[in-house]
Amino acid sequence: MTSKQIMLINVASGQYEANAVVNAATTGFDMPGQEWSVQMTRLQGGSADGVDLIRVNNGHLSLSILPTRGMGVWKAECGELPLKWDSPVQHPVHPSLVDQSRRGGIGWLDGFNELVCRCGLGWHGAPGTDTQRDEDGNVLSEQFLPLHGRIANLAAHQVFVNVEDSGLIRITGIVDEMSVFGERLRLTSVLSTQAGSSKFAIHDTVTNIGGTAAEAEMLYHCNFGTPLLGEGSTFHTAADRVVPRDAHAAAGIDNWETFQGPTAGYSEQVYFVAPVSDKSGNGLAVLRSPDGQRALALQFETAALPWFTLWKNTQATEDGYCCGLEPSSSLPNNREFEREHGRVLTLQPNDSVDFRLNFQVTESAGETQNVVDEVQQLQKQCNRTTESGPATELAAG
Repeated sequence: MTSKQIMLINVASGQYEANAVVNAATTGFDMPGQEWSVQMTRLQGGSADGVDLIRVNNGHLSLSILPTRGMGVWKAECGELPLKWDSPVQHPVHPSLVDQSRRGGIGWLDGFNELVCRCGLGWHGAPGTDTQRDEDGNVLSEQFLPLHGRIANLAAHQVFVNVEDSGLIRITGIVDEMSVFGERLRLTSVLSTQAGSSKFAIHDTVTNIGGTAAEAEMLYHCNFGTPLLGEGSTFHTAADRVVPRDAHAAAGIDNWETFQGPTAGYSEQVYFVAPVSDKSGNGLAVLRSPDGQRALALQFETAALPWFTLWKNTQATEDGYCCGLEPSSSLPNNREFEREHGRVLTLQPNDSVDFRLNFQVTESAGETQNVVDEVQQLQKQCNRTTESGPATELAAG
């Protein structure tokens, strides 16, 4: 096996490869039948001004990665199938224009339009005050934490491409979430895809590079709109337990796995899931299209991502018709609540935690049925409990 590495961004050395192109001609790796490429550009104008965009095309699947926005995946296309959602926020937004404290701490939404958006690293839940206390109940610190953390609004300081003659393409980005008298966490993100495939994988490593213990949380906000999502789309996952987040979600518990078309005035419904793992330690979530011909299958390693949230947001198209498939290290509550229930990770100095996800697009009724059957086989490991109301240990009041 022969491989080549191409640096795109390196702040330490002052390297920035504007309009870089990596392909068969520049690497010598000709993959018969696959017109693959990696290209970097900087967007200009409007709220996207200054945002770097990396387009990865494996010959069948294309992905748009945003190093300026925490290595999020803006959108993708598999064959002729678009993978995206139509957010009211139409273009990538430069982090300097996102005031996370706005609107009572939900200003994060002003930049939210990605297909895959990380929430973390220090926290990822609902906005609110986080009070930390010692064993005697004395207050150690008190701070307001806005929605979904900082990582999606932080830029990578190093980005590089690795290509192998076998057809494997990898994009690595390093993003630091740092503060004086605060967290010192580093995300090393690797997105990989094989030439000609309908799959891609994300392997993230979060490391505490500080000198004292640090808390960490991670949630992957994976968002889909039409045409995968539509009237009659269905969700499939193997679960030990399904719990509505609140009374409003509880009202829809009988239909929590099905979706309606765009509905003006629809108010989001959220369901918490304790996933069942296969023999390799992976959970599986599937969103199937209304006609049953296509699906998105999301596999995630449950050792580090033991929770899953389904976000149903089937409001009007103009308002952001969408559903979210969200594996996570803890639940999307305020960090103080999650800490009290033992779900917040603590990383000692130089300790790391790895998060692994695999995405597959199925492109026929047979392929789609196979992944649904896989979910059903997993479910046979246990009887699923679907609760009719919220659970006090899972949802902050």
